[in-house]
Amino acid sequence: MPQPDEMESLIRRLAEAEPGQREKAAVEVFRRGTEIAWAAIAGWLRDAELAKLFLKGESNLPETTVGLAVAHENFERIRAAHGSPRLAEVPPDQDAEEFELRFARGVRLDILTTKAPQAAGAIARFLEKFGEGIQQVELLVRDIDHATKLLRKKFALEPIYANTRAGADGTRVNFFLAPTPQGKKVLIELVETSTKTRQE
Repeated sequence: MPQPDEMESLIRRLAEAEPGQREKAAVEVFRRGTEIAWAAIAGWLRDAELAKLFLKGESNLPETTVGLAVAHENFERIRAAHGSPRLAEVPPDQDAEEFELRFARGVRLDILTTKAPQAAGAIARFLEKFGEGIQQVELLVRDIDHATKLLRKKFALEPIYANTRAGADGTRVNFFLAPTPQGKKVLIELVETSTKTRQE
C-alpha cells in the first residue's frame, strides 16, 4: 500500500483541473489496489466453481473497483473536478457517501467518505485509524450467496456480516478480509448487481 505522503499526493491529483493528471492518479490508485487484491484472490480464481461466479473485466480478471476513503473536503473537491457525478443511493442505515469514477482500460474507483466524522460506520472508523487511503476492493459476482458459501467451505473464510446485506444502488454485498501472500489482509467486497444495473 502507498505511504501516507504518496496517497496524499494521489488524492490531491484526483482533484486536479487537468484531466490527464486526474486519470494518471486514478490509474495509479487502481493499480495499487488491484495488485494486492488480485494476489489475495489468486487461489479463488484457481477454483473452477468459484471462478465462474466472477464477472470478468479487463485481461479476463474479475471486474474490479477500488474503494478509496477520503475526508469529506477531498470528497467534494474530487467530485467537483469530475463534473459532479451522481451520488450512489446508499442505504440510510449505512454511514457512507460515495460516487464512482470510470476511466479507460477498466479503471474504476469508488470515492467514499463518511456522512459524519464522529460516526461509528466503517468508513469513519477506517479514516480515524488509517487516514485516507484504499479501504476496500470490490469484485462483481453473479451469485453472492453461492460465492459466500464456497469461500466458507473451501477457503475457511468467514464474511464480515453473517448474511448478505443491501449495498449502494440496489446491490447485494458482503465483505471478506482476505490474506495476502505478504501476510497482510485486504478487505474484499463481493457485489451482486441486477442485470439492469450492470447495463447502465
